[in-house]
Amino acid sequence: MFGYYGIDYTYIIFILPAIVISLIAQMRVTSTFGKYNKIQNSRNMTGSQVARKILDQNGLSSVVVEHVPGNLSDHYDPTSRTLRLSDSVYSSSSVASLGVAAHECGHAIQHAKGYAPLKARHSVYPVVRFSSAASTPLIILGLIVNTPALLYLGIILFSAVVVFQLITLPVEFNASKRALAILEDNNFLDYDEVRSAKKVLSAAAMTYVASALMSIMQILRLLVLAGNRRDR
Repeated sequence: MFGYYGIDYTYIIFILPAIVISLIAQMRVTSTFGKYNKIQNSRNMTGSQVARKILDQNGLSSVVVEHVPGNLSDHYDPTSRTLRLSDSVYSSSSVASLGVAAHECGHAIQHAKGYAPLKARHSVYPVVRFSSAASTPLIILGLIVNTPALLYLGIILFSAVVVFQLITLPVEFNASKRALAILEDNNFLDYDEVRSAKKVLSAAAMTYVASALMSIMQILRLLVLAGNRRDR
């Protein structure tokens, strides 16, 4: 599907729109977090303090809360049972920081309760790591030597990445749902503050949707390219 002047129209049709959506999602999460990171919560509690309280209330006192450098590099590590909060969350008392901290606690609670999608994501991760690394050279080689079989094999391996990203969506949405309920039920945030935190977490969730969409569009493009080579 190359048109005039060697332009690859499959890239324009499939990849370019996904890139635009990803950029919009990233800009939205940055701007939304920046906006509500300027608003202090009425309880004057920091992200690390709220995280510690949430974990203790859910019988997770063994989970360590650590500070990690970076901006929005927050994550829960199930291997070491450690919840790591970034510079912009750990010591901040903003509404946004409490939302992010509670979200990561949501992942720790999922882990403790054996939340099925989280277990599924962990189980497929080793396969995804291998297939992600192996798919790229196969796809490139298949395109260069014009061998659809190699290209299809690369696509099959890359599809594991899409499965992983699709499994990630309910994990992230559920963690946010848990976080907002905890923040409201335990009066860590008042009603209006919970609504603000929800906007932050919703914006963050859209970045995962955008990533999944990007991978799906890449597979569709590769299938079109493979089909064109098979028909020659």
